[in-house]
Amino acid sequence: MSRTALRRRLPVLGAVAIGLASLWTGPVATAAPSRQLPPGTRFFVPAPNAGAVTQVKELTAAKEHRNAALIKRMINTPQAVWFTGGTPAEVKAKAKATVAAATRRHEVPVLVAYDIPFRDCAQYSSGGALSTADYLAWIDGFASGIGKAKAVVLLEPDGLGIIPFNTDINGNAEWCKPADTEGNPQPGASSTERYKALNGAVDRLGRQPNVSVYLDATHSGWLGVGDAADRLVKAGVQRAQGFFLNVSNYQTTERQQKYGTWISSCIAYANNPQDGGWRLGNYSWCGSQYYPASSGDFSTWGLTDQWYADNLGTAVPTTHFVVDTSRNGQGPNDMSAYAGAPYNQPADVVSRLASGNWCNPPGRGLGLRPTARTGVPLLDAYLWVKLPGESDGSCDSAAGARAWDFEVYNPWNVASADQSHFDPLWGMVDPAAGQWFAQQALELAQQADPPLISGPKPPLVPGPKPPLPPR
Repeated sequence: MSRTALRRRLPVLGAVAIGLASLWTGPVATAAPSRQLPPGTRFFVPAPNAGAVTQVKELTAAKEHRNAALIKRMINTPQAVWFTGGTPAEVKAKAKATVAAATRRHEVPVLVAYDIPFRDCAQYSSGGALSTADYLAWIDGFASGIGKAKAVVLLEPDGLGIIPFNTDINGNAEWCKPADTEGNPQPGASSTERYKALNGAVDRLGRQPNVSVYLDATHSGWLGVGDAADRLVKAGVQRAQGFFLNVSNYQTTERQQKYGTWISSCIAYANNPQDGGWRLGNYSWCGSQYYPASSGDFSTWGLTDQWYADNLGTAVPTTHFVVDTSRNGQGPNDMSAYAGAPYNQPADVVSRLASGNWCNPPGRGLGLRPTARTGVPLLDAYLWVKLPGESDGSCDSAAGARAWDFEVYNPWNVASADQSHFDPLWGMVDPAAGQWFAQQALELAQQADPPLISGPKPPLVPGPKPPLPPR
């Protein structure tokens, strides 16, 4: 599955001016009962991707025993189960079978619902239900399949990051404008329908007594805190357990800890009736990773910590969150190495590569193992949500995830007609979204932080390795 949206970097430089706001008419929702996970929670290990099993066999046959052990350890680590379509009856049966398998092993499954209408703005992970009504029927089947079992549900990755025909908190129109050939929006492809679908899903899943529901808040390199908080509240987060961060992305854990805490604080701030209620509904006033902090300079993030210390008043943050650490052990790839030899890519290409660093970036590693022992207030768990080893998509220039000047560097002799579908960072055409990407899987396992297995390992060489021409 791709993270098309994760290239979207939309700095929301929300003003933090102090003054009286216009009257706010929105309700202050009553917080949902906490369904926080016990610290000793054991998460479910699903059956591995068939490609992973094949890779282990091939590595073993080649006597690459350490690499085979790394892949084995990776696929035997708890990770999510994705539900991406089917009829209500089919998703009910799959959910029922999944939670039954987890229950037999006294484990808690992490389930991802990924069937929202006009999913991924019709890009690498396109698909989804055909209308809001169809989606809510699908959610009903999904929830019924879970029944009374204990489960964590992550509701629609990118569902609040990419909203069709949306206007952000500062009034800026966003890029996803789906339409049919006559220019008419497709069913479910509007911001109104998106919020209707998500609120309906929160309410339906909330009827399951042991389900903890989390909504999409993107990550610290994408939505500003105020924009994320505003979207979450509109989608019903105050009736859910909380929100999730960094799904299928590579942002560092320490940044997500702060970002998530600020989002929870912003929700509290903008729902605080203190001093006559002048804060109510003003999510855009919240401090964020963009202001007063500087997003690219982590040493400045204490400024935003101080902003909340100075401005929360009597508000108490209560909205919890979880973080996907499946691929963030080495943080994001800034792509700067491609400016040097032997690639010598121009600045505009490197900049566009950085914008597409959500899509199978090389040089990454697995992050913290799943656990509910985080030691961070409001942070319920670290989870492996994106299945490490599965491709984000073809990551080509045709869909905008790659850029490359083949006249400067083309050791593969890729013909002009084939360049738009070729990934120069891997020297190949990447597997389709969701398919096993053996090269990336091995790199993620080799460069895990903390390491997957003890003992000496080859040193991590900063930056990419020059891709080799095909034999």
